[in-house]
Amino acid sequence: MDRKRVGIVGAGVSGLAACKHALDKGFSPVVFEADDTIGGVWAHTLQSTRLQAPTTSFRFSDLAWPASVTATYPGHHEVMEYLRSYACEFDLLKCIKFSSQVLGVEYFGATEEEIMEWKHWSGDDGKAFRAGKDGGWSLKVKDLKIGAVEVDFLILCIGRHSGTPNIPEFPVNKGPEFFKGKILHSMDYSYMDNAAEFVKGKSVTIIGSGKSAFDIAAEVAKVNGAAQPCTMIYRTKHWRVDKFSMWGVNLNYFYLNRISQLFVHKPGEGFLHYMLASALSPLRWAITKVIETYLKQRIPLQKHGMVPDYSFSFAMSSCLIAMLPKGFYDRVDDGSIILKNSKRFSFCSDGINLEDGEESIKSDIIILATGFRGDQKLRDIFTANWCRNIVAGSSDTSVPLYRECIHPRIPQLAIVGYSESLTDIYVSERVANWVIHFLAGGFQMPSVRRMEESVAEWTKYKNLYNGKYFRRSCISTVNIWFNDLLCQDIGCNPRRKKGFLAEWFQPYGPADYAGLC
Repeated sequence: MDRKRVGIVGAGVSGLAACKHALDKGFSPVVFEADDTIGGVWAHTLQSTRLQAPTTSFRFSDLAWPASVTATYPGHHEVMEYLRSYACEFDLLKCIKFSSQVLGVEYFGATEEEIMEWKHWSGDDGKAFRAGKDGGWSLKVKDLKIGAVEVDFLILCIGRHSGTPNIPEFPVNKGPEFFKGKILHSMDYSYMDNAAEFVKGKSVTIIGSGKSAFDIAAEVAKVNGAAQPCTMIYRTKHWRVDKFSMWGVNLNYFYLNRISQLFVHKPGEGFLHYMLASALSPLRWAITKVIETYLKQRIPLQKHGMVPDYSFSFAMSSCLIAMLPKGFYDRVDDGSIILKNSKRFSFCSDGINLEDGEESIKSDIIILATGFRGDQKLRDIFTANWCRNIVAGSSDTSVPLYRECIHPRIPQLAIVGYSESLTDIYVSERVANWVIHFLAGGFQMPSVRRMEESVAEWTKYKNLYNGKYFRRSCISTVNIWFNDLLCQDIGCNPRRKKGFLAEWFQPYGPADYAGLC
């Protein structure tokens, strides 16, 4: 069989999984990585960063963590060693071109007008490659002597939590240009080799309430203590946990087993599933309230005014859960961290003005832990405007990807690692495996119309369960339902457990899909 040229952009978790499965199916993929190492976001992160889920959940299906790692939530150094061991175990490094940043990609072989008229993905048969016809992607790679590289199929594994910082917009005369101190994004902070020296003895203000904001605040407080407290300004309160269990019972038993899938409405569900989800919704609400009560007793959320305005169940379905840095609220209690809630703020010469309470916070350093513009990063890699305009959808729709990776109107391309779950490695590897089965001829795409109908069904689900966070494309609480669809597509049994009780009540995880077809 003629094996086509497969290009992969990015050597993070998703890129490594795509490369491994491509090798398994006889392809010779080429991976272009801008950095000089594998790991993606794990290669450059905060010193205190650790896993947000147990190692049983954060792993590749076909490689367990080594016995030498005994921590339930290892730090980022251990994570990097695990990723390196995966690359070495499956001989992936030979496929990776390091320090090879892809500046732009462009499709060749058909015009935009022709593609928009296609009834089937890739033109006439829904296969990965256009049979008997030219067509593929041209990649402009920085500093690569051979210039442009052409591939028959392109897999983008560029992630959405790096590369393009989200910098808030400010009114005229109230922006960061008026601040005389130092201002940087959390991404810049994470790349520092001497972050502790950078913040030592300085008044530091952190903007944001995501995981990186909590981690940076904890690191700064550890360096400066109460003598020079850091301030964390947040707009939205999120659920943060110190462990992923309740009374010793892993939360996966409440949200990530097959029985829990019956409690939620699912994309494309039939009448029976719809009725069951409706009937069981009060039980789901009750479980959520019990968990919230437990967390408020265990963690001093009420004491510090940090109880979120949304339910824990909503946090799970929207991928808004994160681990608290160790001893975070102890640092708040001893005055090392000051929490300030404000909907609006602006800059002044010596710090921040909180417009809600007309309060000023003097600062030497301001760190914007305001996330990333993943949509823009995805758009920017395309040189053709028609791809840029459609690949990420619009601001009021979810990213229009069939099976969370294939755009119905963009041929010979897959995007792996854009959708989120409670552990992104879980969904990324399953999608990568599905894509490579498709490339190897294991199945064909349905019509463009059917793909777009499926995208609409998943958009409806995300709007219902993810609310204003729908563009995160979180599928955590329907992960099993999603994996079932992938298994059915490639012709594998989606029931991965042994025995009736295990199938319905044991949590599903990456190891259940080891050796899939």
